[in-house]
Amino acid sequence: MDLSDFLTIEAILPSVKLTSKKQVLQEMAARAAELTGLTEREIFETLLQRERLGSTGVGQGIAIPHGKLPGLNGLAGVFARLDKPIDFDAMDDQPVDLIFLLLAPEGAGADHLKALARIARVLRDAATVKKLRGCKDAAAIYALLIQGEESNAA
Repeated sequence: MDLSDFLTIEAILPSVKLTSKKQVLQEMAARAAELTGLTEREIFETLLQRERLGSTGVGQGIAIPHGKLPGLNGLAGVFARLDKPIDFDAMDDQPVDLIFLLLAPEGAGADHLKALARIARVLRDAATVKKLRGCKDAAAIYALLIQGEESNAA
């Protein structure tokens, strides 16, 4: 499974200027709604429910919010690069500026977990993350994510 299987250039938000976790999740839910045909509210509520279980802020300024939704035809990703880091209740108490949202169909099971693992592997690479933080162009961010994936595929 490749990131390009569920992430498109249209799903990249290269320069988000919002200042709270809730606002950012709402903005990402809106973009996901445009891409999937589901409602923004349904996506946003699913993300909030997941965050109530525990923050998806995984540390080092990165968050991977995710959820499963009925009516979704396949995996869908949205990536946001924030202009200024925000409090995300991350495990390491550090603010977050890179967010990779993953949505999966309700019965996705292993595919959902494989996709989360793939995202985590790419965002664990310090060189890729440093380049992502310095990039404000959607096409360039998309290319970095896909290239980062290829260099971490081993």
